[in-house]
Amino acid sequence: MGYSNFHRHSHGGGGGGGAMAGLLVLLLPIFFPILFATFSHASPSMLSGWNPIKPRHSRLLKSALQRETSLEQKSELWNPLANQGWKPFIDIGSAQNLPEKSEGYIQVFLDGGLNQQRMGVCDAVAVAKILNATLVIPYLELNPVWQDSSSFMDIFDVDHFINVLKDDVRIVKELPDEFAWSTREFYATAIRPNRVKTAPVHASANWYLENVLPVLQSYGLAAISPFSHRLAFNNMPMEIQRLRCKVNFQALVFVPHIRSLGDALVNRLRNPPSTSEEVGGNYIRQVTDARNKPGAGKFVALHLRFDKDMAAHSACDFGGGKAEKLALAKYRQIIWGGRLVNSQFTDEELRSQGRCPLTPEEIGLLLAALGFDNSTRLYLASHKVYGGEARLATLRNLFPLMEHKRSLASSEERAPIKGKASLLAALDYYVSMHSDIFVSASPGNMHNAMVGHRTYNNMKIIRPNMQLLGPLFLNKNLSWSEFQEAVIEGHKGRKGQIRLRVGEKSIYTYPAPDCMCQA
Repeated sequence: MGYSNFHRHSHGGGGGGGAMAGLLVLLLPIFFPILFATFSHASPSMLSGWNPIKPRHSRLLKSALQRETSLEQKSELWNPLANQGWKPFIDIGSAQNLPEKSEGYIQVFLDGGLNQQRMGVCDAVAVAKILNATLVIPYLELNPVWQDSSSFMDIFDVDHFINVLKDDVRIVKELPDEFAWSTREFYATAIRPNRVKTAPVHASANWYLENVLPVLQSYGLAAISPFSHRLAFNNMPMEIQRLRCKVNFQALVFVPHIRSLGDALVNRLRNPPSTSEEVGGNYIRQVTDARNKPGAGKFVALHLRFDKDMAAHSACDFGGGKAEKLALAKYRQIIWGGRLVNSQFTDEELRSQGRCPLTPEEIGLLLAALGFDNSTRLYLASHKVYGGEARLATLRNLFPLMEHKRSLASSEERAPIKGKASLLAALDYYVSMHSDIFVSASPGNMHNAMVGHRTYNNMKIIRPNMQLLGPLFLNKNLSWSEFQEAVIEGHKGRKGQIRLRVGEKSIYTYPAPDCMCQA
């Protein structure tokens, strides 16, 4: 669907009949979504034999469609966060010179999705600093789920990365010729003495000094694989902690074409065309930076995180009937051998504990209860939604001004990133960082990365209270006013307020106090 198609609205006449007809038009695609669904985002095999995806909270939904939001509510929702007395740490002292000689080269091999790889890059720089080693630009493994072979240089601005960190650690784009044999294929064929496979999860700095430094000194090169989550968050020198944040929040920026397309999407969200400006289904227009204009539009970036993996792993029931339950059970068996702690609990038990991911319908009801009205612009920052448009029908009815990459950009603009999950995720990350508010339906790597980055910049987020919402959605007798009151009360203090890192929590999700100072 093109950009302009989402902005065409018809207006009926007044009177009771017109109102009833309008309500009927709104409710038809909700109660019979299969009839109205566009299945371009869901495989036919996934949906064949399913029961129609009906609203699970039709009583709340009916009231939510008729909701009204006061000006005071809107103002409070959209106001940016007040100064919380914290700011990013910036080293204003003179940069220390690097030691004259490096101990050797460090190679790391990173798996997972974009956000997991991002954390791995930060840790790799820190390990290179600990060992006084030269870091080779990290190798990103082929993603087995998305089959994405994008390299570090395809995703991140490598020259910016090296320049920002030039006073902290030596970084090279590739190994010198004498080490050209050190490839991913080389380590796949046999045990290699320069490969480190034994790095424990959350290893200390001393572990690297005792176990990896000797390899460097013997061979001039140490290849660490696997590497994800291989550096502790506690008992680290402060300079290492701050270096990790410098990498994450300053050195890692996306390649120019991602930033350029991201800026275009943000401007289209903030400055939608009027009806008279629309031209066809793939309307694309030249946009200028309008962020400083009075009355510039605002938007919410919403990460649904409702893909097949999440649905299956949760072991919850999402209303797709017996066929869906069997399909998800089979998927669990194939991927995880059926070994899931959640699978021994009933759906009601899981929901009462807040352990089920929020469906698009439920996140829509949450946003409506918080005061977002149907004029709110939503940007869907998600790769795929399990169940496709049929699953999104209720959310779209609550928030008709809902956009995504495909609706905002032409196929020509999206051609360089088509089929590349990491670049698609990078675009979503960029747009989400430029949104007025970020909401994630369920915890995960994108949630954690975005919460940390926006906390660092004192930007607004909404963290759904899963323990509250699970029981609320189980209560089928709850009135809209009761639901709304509970939601508003239960989300005070969950909109981006500083939370200090404790225990083994990630520095990338909780940058204070390690990488921030009290003003």
